[in-house]
Amino acid sequence: QVQLVESGGGLVQPGGSLRLSCAASGSIFRFNVMGWYRQAPGKGRELVATMSSGSITRYRDSVKGRFTISRDNAKNTVYLQMNSLKAEDTAVYYCNVVQNSYNYWGQGTQVTVSS
Repeated sequence: QVQLVESGGGLVQPGGSLRLSCAASGSIFRFNVMGWYRQAPGKGRELVATMSSGSITRYRDSVKGRFTISRDNAKNTVYLQMNSLKAEDTAVYYCNVVQNSYNYWGQGTQVTVSS
């Protein structure tokens, strides 16, 4: 089993920044993909950004140029730097890792962008 613990969410004004962190522990061998998803009230969960073990990144169009995903394999941690935040970025953000075709999810961290 793999456990994921997210941190870094909170309330921020439009145009502000936040950095999310997700630390993995447990039975870790090699994460194929580490990433972030989000779910806004009344909407489905959507991909925000992912990074493969080969450092190939993928972003949803609405966050390109504003969000940056990174990972520290030595610490089994994935980060999401979020800049120029907008009200529409408000959601619960979930960390996700894929190992041996199994998906693991964190408990989620709330990000609220409001003045």
